[in-house]
Amino acid sequence: MLKHTISLADARRIWLAAQRLDTRAPFGGGTEATTRAIEHLGYVQIDTINVIERSHHHILYSRIPDYERAHLHRAQTVDKTVFEYWTHALAYVPVRDIRFFLGMMKRGEAKPNRWYPGVTEKDIRKVIRLIRKEGPITIRDIDDDVLIEKEHLWASRKPSKRALQRLFYEGVLAISERAGMLKTYELMDRHFDWEKRPKPATENQVAEYVLDRALRAQGLVSLDSACHLDAPRKPLVKKFIERRVRKKEVVPVAFEGAGKAQHWARPEIFDAPPQTDESLVHILSPFDPLIIQRKRLALFFGYDHRFEAYLPKEKRRFGYFALPVLAGDAIVAVIDLKTDRQEKKLLIQQWTWVGKGEEPRHKRMIEEELERFERFQLAE
Repeated sequence: MLKHTISLADARRIWLAAQRLDTRAPFGGGTEATTRAIEHLGYVQIDTINVIERSHHHILYSRIPDYERAHLHRAQTVDKTVFEYWTHALAYVPVRDIRFFLGMMKRGEAKPNRWYPGVTEKDIRKVIRLIRKEGPITIRDIDDDVLIEKEHLWASRKPSKRALQRLFYEGVLAISERAGMLKTYELMDRHFDWEKRPKPATENQVAEYVLDRALRAQGLVSLDSACHLDAPRKPLVKKFIERRVRKKEVVPVAFEGAGKAQHWARPEIFDAPPQTDESLVHILSPFDPLIIQRKRLALFFGYDHRFEAYLPKEKRRFGYFALPVLAGDAIVAVIDLKTDRQEKKLLIQQWTWVGKGEEPRHKRMIEEELERFERFQLAE
């Protein structure tokens, strides 16, 4: 099949439209908007760094102007429309998609499982017995552990915490509530009130799900972008791409700069080329799905993002926690921000213009968005 050839600008706009960063309030408002956003994106990455608001809240704020942290709490704990699990990292995932993760849980395939080799059956029995008897618990509810040596940098010295984490990745426990980084664990079947667990998806169904998720949230997909940090799944996903090409359900796409990298899209995406609202400014998390795939970002936007939090200060170019600034369909600046919660201020540590940024209108638009971003950072 002949490739569908488009401009790089159109390729970029298609991705922005798929990411819902091209309009002001694509998911509406309230708790329902939070669920709709996670269902559309497929996952929202969780991260522990809180120099500014943590990534999961930040990603949702970027697409929901009236987003409040309580909306995500309600979706997870009360409405139970989202759950936490491993995608390419720990993330919020729609509960409607949970069957695509149950097989991974059962087989112990989630990558973090290898981080808990020292968990004993005694540790397992202890925490399960406690949860069955007392109900949902946090690690702070267990105070009788005999501390052990760490096996690696991210390990805990509390055996019960390791047991809780392993049982979570194995699908025995669910995180029923989160307060900052403090997680509450509950038996998964009891949390979801399942009399019988949903049937796990087959490997073929998971591969199709991964492809569909990418087509929905990325618009234009490559094998690398669909299987981000999931190389073992590439052969099976490639098989389904080829099958859909034969059925004309997806078409090959060529655009400037892509070189030999193959991309595909659903043909209907070209019926009405998307137009980005040029007045929109988004200060994006480095863990935003638009930013996290660095090679793809550089290809589409001509911007090479650097995450420099773990670099020595003298080697940083953009700053400790630099945030790309999207204006219309271009990344025009990178701003290193820090929230001073005690003084109730958003501090600009460093402002770097990139690409074609630094026009007077860019500065004015970014400053206006920074004021809104500050209000979000400091909201109770």
